[in-house]
Amino acid sequence: MSQSESKISFEDFALNRQLLNAIDDLGYTEPSPIQEKAIPLILAGHDVLGIAQTGTGKTAAFVLPLLMITKYAQGEHARCLILAPTRELVSQINNEITDLGKYTDLRHVALYGGIGPKAQTDALRAGIDIIVATPGRFLDLYSKGEIFTKGIKHLILDEADKMMDMGFMPQIRRILEVIPRKRKNLLFSATFSERVERLSHEFLEAPVRVEVTRQATAAETVDQWMYEVPNFKTKLNLLAHLLENPEVARAIVFTRTKTVADNVHKFLGRKIMDKKNLRVIHANKSQNTRMNSMDAFKAGEVRVLVSTDVSARGIDINEVSHVINFDVPVIYEDYVHRIGRTGRANLSGVAITFVTIEEAYHIKKIEDIIRTQIPQKELPSEVEITETPFEEQQIMLRVVDEQRKKMDPTFQGAFHEKKGKNSWSSKPKKTKKPFSKVKKSGNKR
Repeated sequence: MSQSESKISFEDFALNRQLLNAIDDLGYTEPSPIQEKAIPLILAGHDVLGIAQTGTGKTAAFVLPLLMITKYAQGEHARCLILAPTRELVSQINNEITDLGKYTDLRHVALYGGIGPKAQTDALRAGIDIIVATPGRFLDLYSKGEIFTKGIKHLILDEADKMMDMGFMPQIRRILEVIPRKRKNLLFSATFSERVERLSHEFLEAPVRVEVTRQATAAETVDQWMYEVPNFKTKLNLLAHLLENPEVARAIVFTRTKTVADNVHKFLGRKIMDKKNLRVIHANKSQNTRMNSMDAFKAGEVRVLVSTDVSARGIDINEVSHVINFDVPVIYEDYVHRIGRTGRANLSGVAITFVTIEEAYHIKKIEDIIRTQIPQKELPSEVEITETPFEEQQIMLRVVDEQRKKMDPTFQGAFHEKKGKNSWSSKPKKTKKPFSKVKKSGNKR
């Protein structure tokens, strides 16, 4: 909100005293732009399509009016259902309901997999007003007769774009079949792709669209740059060098796969860090392990958290100084969510991305989405640039060929044109100099 605009307060939303007292306890002084726009619409009974990047206060934008509408504990069965794509995000939303609803008697539960269902079913049987769930666990408990849906009057889809990316749409459509058609709907997404637009037409009735930032824009408080690196080992060397800087006070290192996350975690624990200051989370870790790791990271007991994208939207921590993209995400909107872990609550942050020759293609696509060019820095002279193993080099060059074929269907491939053990003829013509230097170098720069 610009300085010229008159500031409003949470008092202007006509929220009840219980909610206003909780807001005061949390230290919130004025609503964020998404809260300012969405809360009155939801309270007025509109279906709302909210487009807001992570870290904008989006969760409170729908939790506050829902708590106001639901008001107090009533009956045995849920009246509000919130669906989110990951266990971490479900837990985060449920925690926000706890914080904002602390002076109410509203009953709520978080339903997600990875742990036994007993505590969740006990909560449902004791009586519930609000359910926050991943689609899979919701359907599992519904199929066992533990959830009654006839009283659901509000349905919220949070992070709709991520749910579509993760293949949840068949499950969501099954849920839509078993809940009342007469209800209010809210859909929140960080991006507004064609798929999300189609879903909004299918899911929402005469929605009011609220957008507080351009589609898939990166946070203005985040300083972004990238390094071009030749191979995996050099990425590790660069990561170690960056983490030796004391200015990297609290960092999240994102990888594309669980295997790479584990390898990065082992390398850091072996080479440069006390393992007490280092954790790794991904889908193969138990829910308790993941939650304990995030709690320790949030409390400042852990300095570096290595993570796959599964948790990119479930880490709600304001004081993350750096996000390091060890790998470039191939779901391009995930770049926005990754770097959105830093620069939160108007604090400044840094996002650094490592880019190999095969990842340069994806960086260009990401730059198109965020509508800005990510500045490139030269590798620090202290970083050892290792020679690329033959097998890794060949894999990358084949990927580059495939990318060039996507752009030009007539392209036959460098391997077709000239076969050779170390042929770099498959490099794109516009490959930047650092890659050509790397091929010749096996020593420190």
